[in-house]
Amino acid sequence: MKKHVHTLIIGSGAAGLAAALQLHRNGISDILIATESLAGGTSINTGSDKQTYYKLSLCGNEADSIRSMAETFFNGGSMHGDLALAEAANSVRAFMNLVELGLPFPADEFGQFVGYKTDHDPRQRATSIGPYTSREMCRALIRELQKLQVPIQEGLFVKELLIDYDTRKTEVNAPIPPSGKICGARFFQRSEEVQGNLADENADRWDVIEILAENVVFAVGGPGGLYRTSVYPKVHTGAIGVALQAGALAQNLPESQFGLASIGFRWNVSGTFMQVVPSFISTEQDGSNPKEFLEEYANFPGELLPLVFLKGYQWPFDSRKTVLKNGVVRNWGSSMVDIWVYVETVLRGRRVWLDFRKNPTGYSRENIGEEAWNYLEKSEAANLETPLGRLEKMNPEAIQMYADHHIDIRSEMLEIAVCAQHNNGGLAADVNWESLNIRGLFPIGEVNGSHGVYRPGGSALNSGQVAAIRAAGKIARGPSYDAKSFTENQTTEPLPSVLETVDWINERRELQERMTRAGGFLRRMETIENALCETKNRMAQIRTAGMQSQRNAYLLRTEEVYLEAIRFQLQSGVGSRGSAIVLTDKISDDEQNVIELDGKKVAVLPENETFRNFVQETWFDPEYGTIVNRWVPRRDIPEPDSWFENVWRMKKK
Repeated sequence: MKKHVHTLIIGSGAAGLAAALQLHRNGISDILIATESLAGGTSINTGSDKQTYYKLSLCGNEADSIRSMAETFFNGGSMHGDLALAEAANSVRAFMNLVELGLPFPADEFGQFVGYKTDHDPRQRATSIGPYTSREMCRALIRELQKLQVPIQEGLFVKELLIDYDTRKTEVNAPIPPSGKICGARFFQRSEEVQGNLADENADRWDVIEILAENVVFAVGGPGGLYRTSVYPKVHTGAIGVALQAGALAQNLPESQFGLASIGFRWNVSGTFMQVVPSFISTEQDGSNPKEFLEEYANFPGELLPLVFLKGYQWPFDSRKTVLKNGVVRNWGSSMVDIWVYVETVLRGRRVWLDFRKNPTGYSRENIGEEAWNYLEKSEAANLETPLGRLEKMNPEAIQMYADHHIDIRSEMLEIAVCAQHNNGGLAADVNWESLNIRGLFPIGEVNGSHGVYRPGGSALNSGQVAAIRAAGKIARGPSYDAKSFTENQTTEPLPSVLETVDWINERRELQERMTRAGGFLRRMETIENALCETKNRMAQIRTAGMQSQRNAYLLRTEEVYLEAIRFQLQSGVGSRGSAIVLTDKISDDEQNVIELDGKKVAVLPENETFRNFVQETWFDPEYGTIVNRWVPRRDIPEPDSWFENVWRMKKK
């Protein structure tokens, strides 16, 4: 089956849905949203205690500006300045669009949208409507698109991108990525009798459909299926591998975020969950032998409770918040909590839980510290007797959210682990979110790698909405098209596969465990190289066998490209940065930090901050079958001519 549309949107998260709405507003009505399920994906299935949306300050007398917000993004390192400026400049427009769609962001009696400070945020730009901010964004956008009768086709799983490649004159391993023009995509289409049943993976229940398009908005989310310990919803595997297989340029792939999350129901335990200072309990696998394991690292009861509180502000694991040089001064950062959880769960094989029903050992005003006490006092929760009482006062929706998923934290503990949460890297695009090497391909949302090493919490939601505005504007300004003009004789070379194989579950588990071991928040060169060898061997096997799970085949390609990117970063001497630390057993340099992992001391390689001025680019070359990495200088924040008369004159042209 074959269709033609002006613009094809692949994915139905908050970014993809917003792109459809913005295209319609720009007069582009010949569009189609192709998705596995409107109920699937990360946007509609994830959140946190109060899921953050980051935007320019719109309350009070604290000075803020577009330039200041752009500098906040840019100062995180390895982010292009023009992207930082675009995300800042369009944040109010993107935010107010959501307000007009009915999202109830908190405002005072005068209409000021109040805010709070989130991680890596120098001001109080953050806002939220509660645990389900991105879900409600999706629901509001879906309602609007249904009113406009924008076509949405569910039951489609993207199989490959169709690209008309340009003639190449480069040699193998030349540092120039392939280029071309997007022509559309092929999909597996779920047959009618199993529509809506995401559990049915029988290959003979799927057909193939081809959709030709002048533009493709690629809004497939992050690499959700890569990691075993993950906060990505199980219904979301991601499809960045489809674009990587086609040769689309990527950037900053090693820059993933990791943090504490519940695993019975996958959810970030950030913000209020930590600020109410719960007890951290570990048990044997069968639940026996419970203990407050953080006390093992304390000089006196309750010494480490300020770190628990700070995890609310500093939820993502941060390489800078571990320990001072060689542990000479006892001055641990909040990210040591993540390391201690890792020791319990991975190295000792125990399970870790949060217990909100009782205060941790040593809980007192003196031990939790003035910052924590003042925060709780302002929230009218300081004198409440338990973490649960404090959580009930500060954020009752967080308790109800777990109850909605059959976990009653009033009567049971909440199991957690250190989980993959977000990829700051992704596909590379320009200031209009168009791919740098595939014309007409617009990667938006988490699949786009606009972020650098560090980013303010909630900025990803802003980025996806801004990307929708920018991409729709560029598409609307483009030339009209004739469906008969599509080139159909050049496509990507798909990986040999069917949709799913009989043993796809075990194959997926093996892949995810390998990526968690090698590409998680603790990284060693030898572990990465061993994992890469295993991945390449498996890739060779599926090419020979010619039969492999479609999702797993692209996840394998994704894993291979990501691991190569991480290895290149380590070989370059970047060291520990962002949400990952690089470990070595060689403890010799006074500049190294030293941590203890279950009784064994290891060195943490320091960051070479020079690399913050560069962006790492990566691509798979479909012609030669090679993976290439390189460093490019990041672009500075532009200083455009903003004199009104000049801009007005150019606008009228």
